[in-house]
Amino acid sequence: MRPVSAPVRLRPMVSAPPRALAALALCALLFMSGCTAYSRAVREGDEKASQRKWTEAEAAYQRALAADPGSSEVTVKLRAMRKGWSQEVFEEAGRAHGSGNLPLAQSHLVRALELDPENEPARQLLTQTLEARVAVAQKALQEDRLQEARSEFDAVLAVSPEHPVARKGVDAVQVAWAKRWFKTAQQLEEDGKLGNALLAYLRADQERVGATAARERAEGVRQRLRDEVAYLVVTPPVVDKAESPDVAQRLAGGRLAAMLPKQVPIRVVTEVPESRVGVKLDVVLERVLPLKAVEQSQRSHRYLAGNRSVPNPRRKQFEEKLLQTERTLEEIERKQTGVLREYLRHQAELSTLRQATERCRDRERQVCLEVIRECGKAASELDKPGQVPEECNPAECARGGCRQEEALLTQSATAVKALEVGLQVALEKSESQRREVQRGRDTVFREPITVEEPMYSDFVFDVELHRLTVKATVTSVLRDLTAPQAVQAPVTQDYDVVHEDLAHKGYDRYGVLADPVQLRDELQLRVEVGDKAMEDLSKRVRERFDIYRQKRVEDARRGMVRPGAEDVVETAVRVLLLTADAPPADILQPMAQARGLRQPEALFGK
Repeated sequence: MRPVSAPVRLRPMVSAPPRALAALALCALLFMSGCTAYSRAVREGDEKASQRKWTEAEAAYQRALAADPGSSEVTVKLRAMRKGWSQEVFEEAGRAHGSGNLPLAQSHLVRALELDPENEPARQLLTQTLEARVAVAQKALQEDRLQEARSEFDAVLAVSPEHPVARKGVDAVQVAWAKRWFKTAQQLEEDGKLGNALLAYLRADQERVGATAARERAEGVRQRLRDEVAYLVVTPPVVDKAESPDVAQRLAGGRLAAMLPKQVPIRVVTEVPESRVGVKLDVVLERVLPLKAVEQSQRSHRYLAGNRSVPNPRRKQFEEKLLQTERTLEEIERKQTGVLREYLRHQAELSTLRQATERCRDRERQVCLEVIRECGKAASELDKPGQVPEECNPAECARGGCRQEEALLTQSATAVKALEVGLQVALEKSESQRREVQRGRDTVFREPITVEEPMYSDFVFDVELHRLTVKATVTSVLRDLTAPQAVQAPVTQDYDVVHEDLAHKGYDRYGVLADPVQLRDELQLRVEVGDKAMEDLSKRVRERFDIYRQKRVEDARRGMVRPGAEDVVETAVRVLLLTADAPPADILQPMAQARGLRQPEALFGK
């Protein structure tokens, strides 16, 4: 007999989740790919370094560090490679220094120190190169080659910003440039080219402030130019036909000069100069008429007379809202009644259909039982076993004669269910509307029927309107100085100043306080009407001046195709002084760039 051995129960293996396995596989793949990229980059770097292809070797080592940032082996190799690269660049710098090409030697030495900051021979040679370039710059400065000297000093300061000799050399170059521009400006001033001289003085001052007397000389030349292009306004004494000296003195030339802008060269004089641009302003004070008028009128002041009881408007609003809510409730209840009636009708139909279906099922069951009894009886009467009689037909029990009744029952049940849901919604809506009606009733009952309303009354009282008007009639004639024979039509204009004030008695009982007449003095209004007339005259003078300088601006713009030419500069400087309040940028900027001005607004003394 064989020995019976007990079955060994094997411990089921716990399978790892699919997501964990996928993550582990992804990490392994990334690790393997990273190691592959790392080793490939290291091999490439070693190969390029042995071939002295430094740029490609550095790029390969950088890729290796990107794959493994903590690799000390690659860091050491990269440092060694850069030392070799630095030594090679240093040798090239030594050859350039030996051939006298100091700029190339300086750029190579700077690159060598960037690769290896511990390269002391390169640092020493860089110091020697900088000193040599400083010596070259000083020699160029002594030979008055200022541009070359400035370039050399700037190159030294770009590497060593605190180099003392180079900084002093830059200052010396600036002083030399300032003196050169100052001499050029003096020569231009002697030749009568004041516009070019002004720009040269400004350039000298901007090169080195205080090195020369350029700022003071520029102010003198600017003043001479302003006097040369000044637009003159000749104002003879005012003809006072109204015998009102207080108004006539407000129309004098001094007041006109005070109202004209100070940025532009407009000069107000009393004598007519020869062949100068400007206008002559003749002013005649025809009359000064003060008028006083008093108008009687009435005003009303509303005051509180008492209180009265009035129907509460808020209660009316609440009642209207309650009525609307109740009508809405009636409509909702009417719809709810219709839904309930429909639901009960379908429920009755469902009960009828259910009874009909049950009766049909009972008939089918009786027929099936009768068939089974007939089958059993026929089977018992057969002689041969295993033979099925004709009475045992399964189709007799599966005729499905109640399918129509069951379909109607299912359809009716579905309709009843839908009507039940609609009835539930109607009941909830009706209940919600009843709560709204109850809230509206509570609000109406809490609101009072009447409220107190203030009652106002109007108090009518007499007032007097006092009006003081000063009217001045001034006739002015503007004649062009360059065309004195042209007939100019005089312009007669009326200027008036009005001041009004109300006056009435006081009635403390009704809250109306006394308001006496407080009219301004007639002398003040006479002065004001004179100033108003002078303001209008100054506006007309400025319009004439704008027409004159606009023509000059158009002439200057035609020459901006060559903004550095001396004749163009002479015209442009004069036009800019005429437009000092709003200088055109298309003239100022090109001219300043052509002459090297860093601050173009210095042209106007700013």
